[in-house]
Amino acid sequence: MARGRSRYWKITSDEMVTYSYDESKLLNWEVKCIREPEDEAHFIGVFMYRHGTAYDYESIKGICYFYNNIDRKELPAITSFLQGKYNGKSMEKGDRIILKDSKEIFSAKDIGTLAQEMEAKFNTKATISLEFENLTPEQLKDAGLPEAKLLPIPT
Repeated sequence: MARGRSRYWKITSDEMVTYSYDESKLLNWEVKCIREPEDEAHFIGVFMYRHGTAYDYESIKGICYFYNNIDRKELPAITSFLQGKYNGKSMEKGDRIILKDSKEIFSAKDIGTLAQEMEAKFNTKATISLEFENLTPEQLKDAGLPEAKLLPIPT
């Protein structure tokens, strides 16, 4: 029996690289890179939506990031780091930067490695969220995804 959508949260970069799921079922992911002290809300959020990110009236494919309380002088280094790994044309929309047509990543290893590299390069601690579609409870268990990190999604 399929389960609709499943969302996992508060996954560490080290946990992430141990999962093995059907990549075609991953709808979106986010790596939230938080700087200490956490209560000051300094963070960079890198994310990807399988069906693209809204940009005006179109949907743009590619890796994106948003930022909060990060000095704008740091943005070129973040953009350059991500473009160095995934390419893509940089497009800015408010506090989001989309790398149009960048390489798309959906594997646990690729997302976990990105999180580890972001932690090291930008002095942050990463927490990862994943959202899947149509994975059965058995497939979720086989992937190594911990039930304790499962968030119900209202239908």
